[in-house]
Amino acid sequence: MRWLGSNFDISVGMNVEFLLYFAGFNFMWLWREGRKKVDIDQREYSLGETEYASSPPRGWNSYDSFSWIISEKDFLHNAQLVAQRLKNHGYEYVVVDFLWYRRTVKGSHVNSLGFDVIDKWGRMVPDPDRWPSSRDGKGFAKVAEKVHSMGLKFGIHVMRGISTQAFNANTPILDVTTGKAYEESGRQWFAKDIGIKERTCAWMQRGFMSVNTKLGAGRAFLRSLYQQYAEWGVDFVKHDCVFGADLDLDEISSVSKILTELNRPMLYSLSPGTGATPAMARDVSGLANMYRITGDDWDTWGDVAAHFNVTRDFAAANMIGAKGLRGKSWPDSDMLPLGWLSRPGAKKGPHRKCNLTLHEQRTQFPYNSSLALTSDSSYRHEGSISEPLALSLTSCEDVEAKGWSARALDKDFEQVCWNKTSSEGHQEPFCLYKRKPLLDDEVTYKRHFDGKVHLLVTNHLSKTNLTEACLGASPNQKLTSKELKRGSLSPCGLDANQMWELTQNGTLMNSYSGLCASMRTVKAKGPSGIRAWIATGRRGRYLNEDNRFVKALLIKISKLLHAKAEKNGVGKTLE
Repeated sequence: MRWLGSNFDISVGMNVEFLLYFAGFNFMWLWREGRKKVDIDQREYSLGETEYASSPPRGWNSYDSFSWIISEKDFLHNAQLVAQRLKNHGYEYVVVDFLWYRRTVKGSHVNSLGFDVIDKWGRMVPDPDRWPSSRDGKGFAKVAEKVHSMGLKFGIHVMRGISTQAFNANTPILDVTTGKAYEESGRQWFAKDIGIKERTCAWMQRGFMSVNTKLGAGRAFLRSLYQQYAEWGVDFVKHDCVFGADLDLDEISSVSKILTELNRPMLYSLSPGTGATPAMARDVSGLANMYRITGDDWDTWGDVAAHFNVTRDFAAANMIGAKGLRGKSWPDSDMLPLGWLSRPGAKKGPHRKCNLTLHEQRTQFPYNSSLALTSDSSYRHEGSISEPLALSLTSCEDVEAKGWSARALDKDFEQVCWNKTSSEGHQEPFCLYKRKPLLDDEVTYKRHFDGKVHLLVTNHLSKTNLTEACLGASPNQKLTSKELKRGSLSPCGLDANQMWELTQNGTLMNSYSGLCASMRTVKAKGPSGIRAWIATGRRGRYLNEDNRFVKALLIKISKLLHAKAEKNGVGKTLE
């Protein structure tokens, strides 16, 4: 979760490092806009007059510095610093990241259950101990008002669907058109009518689950959420656990439609980006204004280096500044973890300095990129194939997703196999063992998982020795950019993440995300010559090593390296 970018010189960020917990949004650092001052006070809020996200949004996000425990006092202090030091450089958003509704008491943590503050309609409201101005039903209205008075815009982080806590409490659904409980078909509707408990967020399984957007009550619940955010004065919403390996296209589509119907403009950002591909992004770019294309980015060079290929691919796919929700949309390569930081999921605020060296920070600052698309998997198949393959997820419309088929072994066993020919001509298939899930008598599970199968990974065929561990498509914890695992093996259960469907067109679709599995070549790691490309200009122009400017730059760098080598007595040749 993070974002945004700006073109101001790195020294500006360094000058405020000891004052501002500078875990800023980095958004699409491969796209570099010409320097221009953004006059936020002159921006019109009236719908239809202003194009949403006409340039990449920029701002500051609380997560890297405060994890999930930031308070109203600390947030407003940092907002004031953004207004004083960064606003003139185009930074206009300040965003409260996740779990602003969770009480910071003994026993509460990122995946805890029962510590959230919810209203009678099952909607999250700020923890009043951390956000005292939210008392008496005010929510974030007072905080947003103060942020707006600084000439900035206010954003919040939200999760997919409905909270498990609201589901367990079976709260009624609010109909915002009447102000009363939602009624349809002669009855009132409640949280347990709309929550899909087998589609919980893969990396926060005790926290949130999808809602059934095919039901009027499901759409009414989502509308009540975003109507409340509009009433609070929210300008930016970051919707998490709905993209990448956690794709929930139904909910994204529903929320996007709701946002077009509100009387307040609200930028729409999607997260996380683990496993995101250009093909996947094309399904959502017109529905949102930003979408993550990376895992979480922290202060290690591994996270920075993991970005280069994916940003190149999104630039080459012409996804930068494409048509978006009431304006444009932008790939988002996560925020800059600079200044004073916390740690992922920690229950403490900033307590350490950034681990990147100054040179590494300067490399990341103008050009932060993202997670490699064809990265290593937990399930690599090498065999006699000289090109190892890795399991990845992509849009089911992607031609790369087609290549799966069933193969019978005997009357008791079947496999699902990837049969595409590798680029070197080998055809040895990669196979997984297929088994029908052991459904109980509950009607809900039978309805959702009829025709779906579990996939098991085993080293050898044995009727008595099939591993009782099933393949899940999406990671069961949030990944950083340098963590290149896909999915996980876990005990087989009635979890949509472990349910797969082999379709007639040769795709293998996962029930949790609606994405399809693909086996992609994993390129050997290690140096393979100079890799040089620059994305610059207002349109995110892509320049590779054949460009004259890049060639001249490489010659200059080569001369500098030779000169340094000679000075240090290394010799006159450098490889």
